[in-house]
This record gives sequence, structure tokens and C-alpha cells, in this order.
Amino acid sequence: MAKASGLGGWRGGLLLALIVVVALAATGVWNPFPGVWDWVDRSEPISEPDVVWQQRVGGTPRSVTIAGDTVVVEQRTRVEARSLATGAQLWERKADWSAVTGGDRDAVVVVGKLLVKGYEVLDPTTGATRRRNGDAVAVWTYRNMLLDARCVDATDCTLSAWDPRGTAPLWTAFVPGVRSGLLGDNPGLLGTRRLDAVRIDEEVAGPEPVPPLLGFPIDGRVHVLDTATGRILQDVEPGRDERLSVVGGRLLRITARSQDGTCYFAISGRDAATGQEAWQRAGINLRTADSAGCVQREDPYGARNVLIGVAPDAREAVLDGYDGRLLLVTAAGERLLAVDDRYALVRSADKGAVVGRELGAGRVRWTRPAGAKAGAALTPYAVVIADEKPSRLVALDPRTGRELVSLRTSANALAVGPRGMVIGEGREIGYVSFGGAPVAPARPGDGGVPGPGGRTGVPGAEESCGPKRELCPG
Repeated sequence: MAKASGLGGWRGGLLLALIVVVALAATGVWNPFPGVWDWVDRSEPISEPDVVWQQRVGGTPRSVTIAGDTVVVEQRTRVEARSLATGAQLWERKADWSAVTGGDRDAVVVVGKLLVKGYEVLDPTTGATRRRNGDAVAVWTYRNMLLDARCVDATDCTLSAWDPRGTAPLWTAFVPGVRSGLLGDNPGLLGTRRLDAVRIDEEVAGPEPVPPLLGFPIDGRVHVLDTATGRILQDVEPGRDERLSVVGGRLLRITARSQDGTCYFAISGRDAATGQEAWQRAGINLRTADSAGCVQREDPYGARNVLIGVAPDAREAVLDGYDGRLLLVTAAGERLLAVDDRYALVRSADKGAVVGRELGAGRVRWTRPAGAKAGAALTPYAVVIADEKPSRLVALDPRTGRELVSLRTSANALAVGPRGMVIGEGREIGYVSFGGAPVAPARPGDGGVPGPGGRTGVPGAEESCGPKRELCPG
């Protein structure tokens, strides 16, 4: 009987202790349950060496962007921001779409709902609304500018340009409608498309600087807009065999003609203000056409102010969109993996390395051993290489090839900033530090282009801040 009484006393004490803990948790004095659940639900590290922090977000990310000292995570029906230093959630909002505009010091988050006019501009740290717009049907976000479009009628629309944190438009322009297919955030314009890379997100580099010219497809015509002044410079209808694209401050007329069982290509770069031809090239296939009668349904590959094509001898070539110069022609068997205004990443002919090449000069900057199926991307702060067998993510300095970080991981590269990058797998995301001083963004070199009307993009070293000075602080 004494033994039974002792057992009952032990159970009673345990029950009393549980009642006390529940009471403390209910009154907010002390709550151990979240910590216990975090310990039970803790995930395995997504990389080796381990990340600075790792967090599980509410849903699989659609996009991840480093915005100043925060990480903005877009999900299917919501957007949230986390501290870049700790990964702790700072705020969360319901939204059908979101995008980041601005640079490292003036970034903001733009959010909206599908099929609902308007958007809000949020502070990335607090989530507070900085500006509201109740009329816009479409938004385009860049590193140094935000564009929106509002329409009072299907054929009467106004484009407005804003500084990322501005409260008044920089300029407005009237266009005869943008509604057809141009809704929500960053609907497609006529420019270039990027080369894909396995396990590297398409938006890993964050928002790009606004190009000198933008091409708006409206009712079968192309309206060419000068982003510095807001003037519509051209209103052009493509010919039957043509595709129009706006790249590097030029309006490109790309012709694909079917003859003798093959496609014959020609490119004409025209001054958008006068319509006069500035350069032309024949025989370069920009991969805009499919095999069915040379019909052009795609934008050319490229980035910023450069184009990627295939020469008649099957070697890949990089062209300057402004003047048509051949900035790089690969050797036989080499393959372009990524380009920007200054560099190109090339897979070697033996498929055993990724090579960093400088455009214009053509010289090799660095060589990095990599597998035959390795993918790569160029960002302002780092080259990212995704390799397999073993699965790795490597970040390198674009100029020198110096290793910034090397991870053994099967995760994807989601976003790159000046001090590190965000990787993710499923709902798990983590931040990896490059260590040392922040990596300075690559300054534009030969790829800097004069804007419309002869405005020089990169006149000298003291002004090497990009065509719109987007890389200069302040």
C-alpha cells in the first residue's frame, strides 16, 4: 500500500507541475512550448559548411531578393521580410505579387493583387506603407527606377516613372494602351532573355538598372520609350519576316528569311530618335526563330546591352547592341553560360572548366574547374557556379575568380548581395556570408552605351556608374 501511495504522489506532483507550466504560459509569464517545438521540428543544415542562419518560411518561395539589410521572400499569396543578419521575420503581408525596386541603400518592396488595380510601396525593414497607388494596372521595377501604367480607357494610358523612394513622378508619358497582356508586376517587354542555369534562380541578381530604351508591344506595334525623358521616340510596326527588339539603346530589326531549306538572318540596329540605321550584320542567328518556316517567336538571348548569337561556323558570339561590335567569339566546342555588359562565362571545350572572359578585350580573367553540366550566372557582386557530383554552390569574384564561398549543398542559389547570398531548398532558406569586406559591384566597361541623343553612358573613369548612374551611391 505504501508503494502504491508513493506512485500516486509522483503522478500528482507531475500533474501539479504541468498545471503550473500551463498557467504560466497562459498568463504570458513563461512559455517553453515554442522552443520545445522548434527543437523537435529543427531541420538538418542545408549546406556544409553551415549557413549563418537557416529558417523555414511559410511556403515554397517564388522569388527571394536581398533588399538592403533584409531578405524579401515572395510566396504564392503572401510576402515576408526577414533580417539579413539573423533570419528573424520582420513582417508579413498578404499579396498576390511582389517585387523589389531600388539599390542597396534605397530598396523598397512593391506589392499588389491580381486583377485589382493599384499597388503599395513598402519599407523593407518595417513593412510600413510609404506610398499607395490605386489606379495602376502594371508595374516595372528596376534598380534605379519604378515605372507604372494606369489606363482611363483601353486605348488611353499613362506611364509614370518614379525614384524608388520618390513621392512625385519624374516624368509621365501617354501611350495608346498597355492593357493587352501587360498586367501585374514586370510584364514582358521587347528586350533580351537570359540564359538558364540549373539550380540558380533566374532573378538571383536582383533588380537590373533601367535600360536607356524600353520597347512596349501594343496592338502589334512597338512603342520605343526613352527612360531618361519619358518621350516616345518611335511607333513601329514589324515587317512580315521581322522581329523587333530594344537592346543597348537601339531598336533592332531582326529578319529571318526561309530559303534553300534553311533560315537566313540579318540584324539592323537603328537610332530610335531618327530611325536611321546605325549598324547591320548578316548571318548571326539570335535564336529568335523556330524550325517552322523561320517564324520568330522569341526575344534574343542576352543581358543588359549585349546579345548572344550563333555565327555561321556554329561558334557563339556576343554582340554590342549599340554599335554591333563583336565583343567575343567562342572557340570551337566552347559554350556560353552567362553574360553581362563586361564579362562572359564560358564552358571550356573539354567541358572541364568554367572560364571568365572579359568582353571587348577577349582575354581570360580566370579559370575554375567544373563539371560538364555545371551552370553559372553573373551578378553585380559574384559569379555563381552550381556543380554536381558532388553537388556544390560556389561564389567567385567576377574580376579575379577569387573564391568567396564554396558550399557542399544540393540547395539552389536564390539571391546574391554585396556581403553574401541566400540559398534554399523547398521551404528552407539560409544566408551564407562571403566574409571580409563587402564585394563592390562590377563597374560597366565597354558595355556601357550612349543613350538616345548622344548621351554618353560611361564617358570616363570618374563617371563609371552605369548608363543611369545606378551603381553610384546617393
